[in-house]
Amino acid sequence: MSDKDVPEEPKGDEAPKAPQEPKAPEEPETPKARKAPGAPEEPGDPGADETPESDEPPGEPEPGPAASPEGEAASEPLTGRQRLAKGLWPPRLTRAQLIVALLLFVLGLGLAIQVRSTSDNSALRGARQEDLVRILDELDNRTKRLEDEKRRLENQKSELESSSNQAAEARKQTAQKEEQLGVLAGTVAAQGPGIELTVSDPKGAVESDKLLDTIQELRAAGAEAIQVNDVRVVANSYFSGSAGNVEIDGKKVSQPYRFKVVGKPQDLEPALNIPGGVVQTLEKEQAGVSVSRSEKIVVDALRPAKRPDYARSSSQ
Repeated sequence: MSDKDVPEEPKGDEAPKAPQEPKAPEEPETPKARKAPGAPEEPGDPGADETPESDEPPGEPEPGPAASPEGEAASEPLTGRQRLAKGLWPPRLTRAQLIVALLLFVLGLGLAIQVRSTSDNSALRGARQEDLVRILDELDNRTKRLEDEKRRLENQKSELESSSNQAAEARKQTAQKEEQLGVLAGTVAAQGPGIELTVSDPKGAVESDKLLDTIQELRAAGAEAIQVNDVRVVANSYFSGSAGNVEIDGKKVSQPYRFKVVGKPQDLEPALNIPGGVVQTLEKEQAGVSVSRSEKIVVDALRPAKRPDYARSSSQ
């Protein structure tokens, strides 16, 4: 052995040092193989036990994946439609909200009924432009007739006031008035321009009220004398009976019903043919209707003149 191999003795108070073991030769470091993301770490991998260093302080462990599909659905955020459905159902209504909802329902129902009734009763809603123009012309003609009647009465008044022989003028106007009232009362025959209306009812479907509506429409159009078959129709005439057994003033009239009307033909015929008027109403009852104009219509059916039992002239 050489002197170098002999251990040195400790000097003084120093403790003896343990002999140093020879160091094993260091192996060169090899680069760690990169692994695909998510690949499991193999056992014995030197990098498996190592944890990456992080600057963040240690906190609570992150929750792992949910163990069931219900947990996954609960963790997902709700869509707008889902939030709306969740807020609306189950409903959370108060007493005030129920009262308001009930009032709104009643109001909406009333408006719907009103709109429906208005649309059903309006016969001119689906009328053509030509029909509307004709109706307006008829209204203008009625207004003109009333103005003419007013002007005639004013002229009679002025004649009575300015005439030198007021008694003779009064008798003349009285005779004219008597003739006019006789035509209206049906005690005097009448003739003049007008129309003839024929209503055939082979199936007996036309009720008496339909014929009465025809009379009212003719009067509104300016009819001055009306005769149905052999019955004179006046202000106090009445219609009764059922379909196929119509009576006028207690006298039975059979179909076809022939109306003789004295008046202005240009006003009478359009009044019957307006949309929703007499002609369309009778045709819905499967009745045949024909209207013809004539320059001379003779109304010769008369009614007996009856003196009223109680009514007296206020001038006496």
